[in-house]
Amino acid sequence: MTLNREQWALEWQRLREVDWQGLDVKEAGSWPWLLKVVCCCLALVAALCVMMWFVVSEQREAYTAAQRQEVRLLSEYRSKASQAAFLPEMREQLATLEGQMGRLRTMLPTDAEIPSLLDSISDAAVDNRLTIETIRLRPAQTQPHYIEQPLDIQVRGGYHQLARFSADIASLPRMVTQHDFTLEPVDGRGDTLRLSLLARTYRYVEEGEALSTEGGGYAMTAKQKQRHLPSGPSRRLLWRSQRQR
Repeated sequence: MTLNREQWALEWQRLREVDWQGLDVKEAGSWPWLLKVVCCCLALVAALCVMMWFVVSEQREAYTAAQRQEVRLLSEYRSKASQAAFLPEMREQLATLEGQMGRLRTMLPTDAEIPSLLDSISDAAVDNRLTIETIRLRPAQTQPHYIEQPLDIQVRGGYHQLARFSADIASLPRMVTQHDFTLEPVDGRGDTLRLSLLARTYRYVEEGEALSTEGGGYAMTAKQKQRHLPSGPSRRLLWRSQRQR
């Protein structure tokens, strides 16, 4: 339908004369043509708004979630990029630490080397012309990453001889720490002293190795426990030392 200028003016005049408070939807057929067009446009806009609300709301939630994920991923990217920048340096430090760990592990005796360590301690006592009274293994103590093997050591001799003996133990190729020193004269004689100490050596526990406090250390025989002396060469050294005294 084509409206000329006069018809447009007439419809506009009718629209201006409409009693907006008295409008009745039931009489919409008699409304001015421009009013019908305006109402149709408003209804179309409202319908489009409702449709957009239901359709876009889901997309808006997905967009918000994507924004949060973007922030998280950017943070992770920056963190990993920083780690990657220092990766060569960290690998070098790790290689250095592994080398140091390997050198330290070579200082720890294995379970089979405990008797040899006892022989070395006995040799140090004999070399310093000391009398061995006791070299006794205590029960091993299991720690998370290593096994601690305590040893009770009791020798007697001169003051300087005992000092050299302690220094010789500290200089052994295997790691031995010394604790709880006790120094006292023997039978009231000031020139002969008795040295009692607790020595500890350590054994590294390999990954997957079964840990057992009772079986973790060097096992002593019943005869050794009775005499509180090491077996084999150490006993012969002790006998030789006593003959020298």
